[in-house]
Amino acid sequence: MRIEMHKPILEKNDALAAELRERFAHHHVYVVDLLASPGSGKTSTILATIDALRDEFNIAVIEGDIASSVDAEKIKAQGIPAVQINTGGACHLESAMLKRAIDVLDLERLDLIIVENVGNLVCPTDFDLGENAKVMILSVPEGDDKPLKYPGVFQVSDAIILNKVDTLPVFDFDRESFESAVHELNPKAPIFPIAATKGDGVEQWASWLAERVRMA
Repeated sequence: MRIEMHKPILEKNDALAAELRERFAHHHVYVVDLLASPGSGKTSTILATIDALRDEFNIAVIEGDIASSVDAEKIKAQGIPAVQINTGGACHLESAMLKRAIDVLDLERLDLIIVENVGNLVCPTDFDLGENAKVMILSVPEGDDKPLKYPGVFQVSDAIILNKVDTLPVFDFDRESFESAVHELNPKAPIFPIAATKGDGVEQWASWLAERVRMA
């Protein structure tokens, strides 16, 4: 006898995600789910995004990691509310985890929540968190072949951030090939080349995000 567990798990997750989405809409809060592999620069991108948008929007961050609270402490040091979720080994966040984090935030005072998902290019794509948008971050050192190896994450993303573009002269990264592969998988997703730690290109990405937060 074979018991298929994946479908009921996703159905339960999606039902709670729908409730979260209604809750976010009621409070006019825009939620971004950041997907990336470890070392891509998720936290540095979040910090750069905060710097670009904090004068206009009230922002909070939810940090998803298997263990530790290092990234959340970096966010809190900037005066931004941050909630740490430790999955204890799970390779992705689920809507039930997110709900517990949301319950400790004052949604009435927020405009934007940035969720840093667990570093993984596979598992998080299947789990709806009630977010308004999923955004994929890839760094130049990871290689230009990732859209071919992990097409799913590029297909579900509303935007793609290419981070660490200041290292292009150092690595064998075919930017034209990368962008062509992304556009073939997801023609509607814009690609934002940035160097998060230096602030290069962040304005274009932040403007795209700010427009959507205002609409919410």
